[in-house]
Amino acid sequence: MHLPSFRIRPRRQLLALILGVVTGIAVQAAAPNVVLVMTDDQGYGDLGSTGNPHLQTPAIDRLAAESLRLTDFHVSPTCSPTRGALLSGHYTNRAGPWHTIMGRSMLRLGAITMGDVFSDNGYATGMFGKWHLGDGYPYRAEDRGFQDVVRHAGGGVGQTPDFWDNSYFNDTYFRNGTPEKFEGFCTDVFFREATRFVGESIEAGKPFLAYIAPNAPHLPYHCPPEYWEKYKGKGLTPEEEIFFGMIENIDDNVGALRAYLEEKGVADNTIFIFMTDNGSATGSEVFNAGMRGKKGSAYDGGHRVPFFMHWPEGQLTEGRDVDQLTAHIDVLPTLMDLCGLQIPMDYSFDGRTLTPLIYNNPTPWVERAIITDSQRVVDPIKWKDSATMTKRWRLINGRELYDMETDPSQTTDEAKKHPKVVAALRADYDKWWASISPSFVKEERLVIGHAESNPVVLNAHDWITTAPVSPWNQGHIRRGYAIDGYWSVTVAEAGEYDIELRRYPPELARAINAELPPGAPVPGLEAYRAPAGRSIGAKSAILYVGDFYEEKPVGASDEGIHFRLELAAGDTKFRASFKTGPGHDDVVGAYYAVVKRR
Repeated sequence: MHLPSFRIRPRRQLLALILGVVTGIAVQAAAPNVVLVMTDDQGYGDLGSTGNPHLQTPAIDRLAAESLRLTDFHVSPTCSPTRGALLSGHYTNRAGPWHTIMGRSMLRLGAITMGDVFSDNGYATGMFGKWHLGDGYPYRAEDRGFQDVVRHAGGGVGQTPDFWDNSYFNDTYFRNGTPEKFEGFCTDVFFREATRFVGESIEAGKPFLAYIAPNAPHLPYHCPPEYWEKYKGKGLTPEEEIFFGMIENIDDNVGALRAYLEEKGVADNTIFIFMTDNGSATGSEVFNAGMRGKKGSAYDGGHRVPFFMHWPEGQLTEGRDVDQLTAHIDVLPTLMDLCGLQIPMDYSFDGRTLTPLIYNNPTPWVERAIITDSQRVVDPIKWKDSATMTKRWRLINGRELYDMETDPSQTTDEAKKHPKVVAALRADYDKWWASISPSFVKEERLVIGHAESNPVVLNAHDWITTAPVSPWNQGHIRRGYAIDGYWSVTVAEAGEYDIELRRYPPELARAINAELPPGAPVPGLEAYRAPAGRSIGAKSAILYVGDFYEEKPVGASDEGIHFRLELAAGDTKFRASFKTGPGHDDVVGAYYAVVKRR
């Protein structure tokens, strides 16, 4: 299933070569810049240009009218998996992040990223917004080829790994790993920082890659009121009103960034891409472009998303639809071809360059099967929530078959009428599974004790647990969810370690059993910081690491309980909890642990 990248020079480069042959003058085509905007939880139908009857997205609609449009473009049904595949060119189950929590949202260290490729080829690289492929060294965006990073932590603003009490407005984000306070609404901040990066790159005379991944319109639903109040009285739910307002705010930012590129004189040689990371989380009941399913679904509504590419110097300025089956795994090899980039010879892609489709190359386009799935479990399960796709057919979970030519809404199962098609698609899936499943035995682990990041703060978002979910947002921490789990870690260096078990993160200097007042409200619906923090009634703290076990009492004013132990280098499990009563099950996991090699 690994397909090597092949290079086809885009029309801009071909013209430069032809001019050089005719005139005898060497002509060097300037490297194109790249701006890639990917929004969070916005589906195919959540745009005016795709037919939404309520949404007002004039800037993105204009972009669509001036772009190559991939109309059968697919991602993964949830966010981390799409990000891993997009940035690596590998199927997400090979890339590593097949879940969004439970230690399964980290991009494998063996995967090359888009940031690596562009920075190794002389580009300035920036990442702004949602990373969600690992919050600790060496998995962070700033460790994976992105030189200028402003991001929140975890899968969204206010989730457990994020800076405490972040709630979309006036938050503290991480600039190249260091917390920094920013003024304004989160989407505005990330676009503003991306614009700064673009300006600095232009001043430095460097081509740039700006990867802008706002957390909006992911829940919880907040944005400046002027964006969503106009949707009142249209028969929408409060969630839908604010969801659409968040999208309209994104639209304003897209328009402002494009205007800035024009002002700086670099718009013509900038590849500008707009896409989203999965099907709609909230807008599908309003308008779903005739598709079945939403975020998380194996049906097309879960993973078919908009993809617009605009590039004047590459002759991509007039609206044109490409209806071939394409996917997130194709984006990196395509950009490499368009920009003329090199990668190490021993790296191969699951995707392929789309240059022949973009430029109507006469070479026949060889049809292929593309697989997408939604695992959201600790270890992948064969056939789980899967779609095996060709241009015409969709095989769902290995059983249901839909003819997309006659039934794009996937209403009628044709499996019994076309057993040979089912058998062929099952064979494609089996081949794919055989290719990716050997990698499952390699577990990506949180790293402690490394000189590049010491101390490390572990958090419950990354617990591996038998509960349906880990405590992945700060509302869970405030409510004191009685869930336990463990961290799967790699000890980078042997030595003496200090481990502090905490209920609250280090930036909040509060006792383990302290109660917290509700957080300040923000425009929109209930924030993650809205619940009052209740006492968990911890009596003692317990730490297991490998063969080490120790229990210590919790005092009334203790913010954290410290343990000191020797750790050998290598892989181990790390379980930390608070005992809250006499029973065996009277435990609450220590939501945070600060680990420092002395």
